[in-house]
Amino acid sequence: MASLVVPLAVLSRARQAADALGELTGVEVDAGELVAGRATMLGLSPKGRVSAGGATHLMPSRDGWCALTLARADDIDAVPALLQRDTVDEDPWPAVHRWVAANDAVDVTDRARLLGLPVAALGETPAGPPRRFPFGAATTPRGPAGLLVADLSSMWAGPLCGQLLARAGATVVKVESAARPDGARSGPPAFFDWMNHGKLSYVADFDQPATLKSLLSAADIVIESSRPAALARRGLGPTDVQPRDGRVWLRVTGHGTDGDRANWVAFGDDAAVSGCLIGGTPADPVFCGDAIADPLTGLQAALALAESLRDGGGELIEMSMAAVAADYAELPDEGETDCAAMPQLAGRAAPLGADNAAVEQMLTDRGLGSC
Repeated sequence: MASLVVPLAVLSRARQAADALGELTGVEVDAGELVAGRATMLGLSPKGRVSAGGATHLMPSRDGWCALTLARADDIDAVPALLQRDTVDEDPWPAVHRWVAANDAVDVTDRARLLGLPVAALGETPAGPPRRFPFGAATTPRGPAGLLVADLSSMWAGPLCGQLLARAGATVVKVESAARPDGARSGPPAFFDWMNHGKLSYVADFDQPATLKSLLSAADIVIESSRPAALARRGLGPTDVQPRDGRVWLRVTGHGTDGDRANWVAFGDDAAVSGCLIGGTPADPVFCGDAIADPLTGLQAALALAESLRDGGGELIEMSMAAVAADYAELPDEGETDCAAMPQLAGRAAPLGADNAAVEQMLTDRGLGSC
């Protein structure tokens, strides 16, 4: 069984967060499983400056280090435009490395972000706690058990948060578009099942969102990981749905919502580099863990939600993966440890849209059918 090397201080802090979440929800959470579970399950480990999953490379620019992720077909298709060439070889990485080495880090990140690519300059993001904003009226303290969660997030950090709430007894509805379902569905089935088993699967048309708006109105908790403008322009932002006392709206972002950062795309490995959560040294960095900003953010998000519910809710909470990584990066160096926790798979994720009828009936029963 493969194991993942992670900083001991990072694992210790994650265990503290998991213990605090357990105290609030009554559910035992294994932080080692969350941090190393995917790598253990799939036999992954980082290879120096190539991420465990293989899609992200750490590269020296003229004046610093950059990380670029080519995880999606659209990312690979954008490489010629990034390099300002008509075509590139089947393996684009050698040309990308040469281009990055010939440019300053700010020029690399600016151009990549202009093309919508996940990119980071090492250490560009400072540490920061979750950002909390008043969002309606608070209510009596409560836990997640029995609450309705609309989970619009995808990939890892947001779905992990939803999974932890499901373990705590919440009814979690995983919302996807038929045209663009969660990209993790096309990856290893075991990982998708780990993140999404126990959730109801609901397919919505985001361009005709009447029923989805009803679901958001009924939800006690909303989890989303879209860029803020994406939901707002469809009338599905936090201020577009019917108020509900005690509701907590969680927004997971790559780099926050200030200015241009609101449009920056991120995956777990490049977000970790942005926060300087790395192995090695800033002068000679290597990847740390497996997309480590994802599980750390998912865990911290679940804890932030549980704390908010304890205090009555009525909040919008923003979690930046890069800022979470930066917070963990500030921990003192206590060495590294092997982590080989294997996820305990408790079932299969529901097929896409399998629970549409059940969700719509639930909304009808609550007097919130399509409007």
